[in-house]
Amino acid sequence: MLRILFSPRVVVLHLLAVGALVVCGLLGRWQLGVFEDSGRPQSTRDPAPVAVGTLTEAGRHLAADAIGRRVTAEGTFDASRQLLVAQRDEGLWVLTPLDLGDGTVIPVVRGRVPAAGDPATAVPPGKVTVTGRLQASEPTDSVQRRTRQLPQGQVLTVSSAELVNLWRGVKLRDGFVIATAQSPAPPVAAEPVHAPAPTQEGVLTWRNLAYAAQWWIFGLFAVFMWWHFVRDALRGGRAAPEGGTGPGSGPDSGPDPGAEPGPDPEPASAADSGSAPESRPAAV
Repeated sequence: MLRILFSPRVVVLHLLAVGALVVCGLLGRWQLGVFEDSGRPQSTRDPAPVAVGTLTEAGRHLAADAIGRRVTAEGTFDASRQLLVAQRDEGLWVLTPLDLGDGTVIPVVRGRVPAAGDPATAVPPGKVTVTGRLQASEPTDSVQRRTRQLPQGQVLTVSSAELVNLWRGVKLRDGFVIATAQSPAPPVAAEPVHAPAPTQEGVLTWRNLAYAAQWWIFGLFAVFMWWHFVRDALRGGRAAPEGGTGPGSGPDSGPDPGAEPGPDPEPASAADSGSAPESRPAAV
């Protein structure tokens, strides 16, 4: 059996089966990875900055495709309404309303400070131009607010619903801006806050999962065909010795050397030979 299993023809079958199994396994794993990646959030293109007034309005919710967009806002900060957002990466966000000069206000996170008395909390006077990313209003955490007492002038979330009640008398645009640059630059700048770029929710591509299953099925089919051909080779190898006949059975086989010789044939008579008898001359 080992002679058959390691014959050149069967060894080629072994190599083909191993190669097909490895290739199908890798292709199936690749398709499975594509399926898994499709469910993760995908980054989208990052357009050039636009004026904040083109993406957000007072009294209307921020559109989903506007979240994370780069924007510019020009106006003056209102120092009397500035707030600090607590529990932000071991520090406080500096949240200041920016009056856009058209009767509306947009909240701006100017940066992060370690404590409330940090010099970077000072509001720069005059007109400024802020560049940053637009973010959606955060949900209000009413349970945490009831269980924790915050100092005066601090909040837990940047929520438009809450800021409307705190900043009475202003027309508040929905959402807020995380500043990445400011012109003119403040004398003491707060630590920048990471502004996430726009992302798109992933959609699972189930066809890639089906492709992965197909490749693995092909690999199993290759194993089945290998087993089928090897089994036939083993059966053919066993049947070969049993299907032959004994010596001298073929049409070209000579006389059996072990047989006794028969009697020599008798010489043929003249009559049987077919030749006429020799004639002699008659005596005188």
